[in-house]
Amino acid sequence: MKAMVYRRYGGPEVLEPADLPEPRTHVDSVLVRVRAAALNPADLALQAGALDDAVETFFPVVPGWDVAGVVVRSGPAAAEFAPGDEVVGYVRGEVQRAHGGLAELISADVRTLVHKPRSLDFTEAAGLPLAGLTAYRAVVHALDVRPGESLLVHGAAGGVGSLAAQIAVARGARVVGSAAPRDAAYVRSLGAEPVAYGPGTAERVRALVPAGVDTVLDTVGGGVLAATAGAGRDGTRTASVADMGHPGVVPVFCRLDGADLRAVVELAEAGRLRVRVGATFALEHAADAQRALAAGGTGGKVVVTMAPCPSAASCGCRTGP
Repeated sequence: MKAMVYRRYGGPEVLEPADLPEPRTHVDSVLVRVRAAALNPADLALQAGALDDAVETFFPVVPGWDVAGVVVRSGPAAAEFAPGDEVVGYVRGEVQRAHGGLAELISADVRTLVHKPRSLDFTEAAGLPLAGLTAYRAVVHALDVRPGESLLVHGAAGGVGSLAAQIAVARGARVVGSAAPRDAAYVRSLGAEPVAYGPGTAERVRALVPAGVDTVLDTVGGGVLAATAGAGRDGTRTASVADMGHPGVVPVFCRLDGADLRAVVELAEAGRLRVRVGATFALEHAADAQRALAAGGTGGKVVVTMAPCPSAASCGCRTGP
């Protein structure tokens, strides 16, 4: 199968094409023909060796934590999925064992997969797992945002921020989203009230919520919480996925939780959650995709797409070539 691999730590320049054997499947794993794989900053950090002290690496590595594709076959203990099922997965553990999403096929633990929401195409669905799990953990678990409460999301136009805003709106909360002025219309389309980030952000938030917001989620870091402290009040609950150093701020990390991933997919299926895709690249141009992610400014998720399955008869794919 075709794949993109790195054989040493580095930036996009170390990513190279490779022909690899088809991954094997165990009793509780599922072979998936990948249709799309979304990139995340964590992919770049892992490839650069920033997590070498925490993650054991087996070269060559096929990167890519977020995948969407079609089931080719499943093990006897993975009866939840059948050939032809469309799935999405958060496959971080598989990357650590050298088979991530930047490949035509991946063998994934059954616990990492859920059925793809029919409301999203493969490219959109691939951008859902990591960002969706992080956003859901922040809004539901860390902040426990409740109906009628207000939530300020810093970075509301970003991958995690935009999903967090939608999840909170779906829970009946009032959401204020700080973002660049150019993203105001997009933030509004999420059901949030946009405010421009920069000097005076706290005052602009207070103009909308005079008593101060009930909860705050920081997805950008860089001192934004200190700079906008006036947007809250005594008792405001605060969480961050980007800046863990503030007293009283709950740190949020992505964690694979099947119930959470299913909840995220159900929100998408119900039309309450959508993914903004900013740029797509073919598999052979995955290094360029990484460069685009590092540079920023794509206006949405960066996704690597694979060709459809070459033969519906051979893999059971309902969608065909």
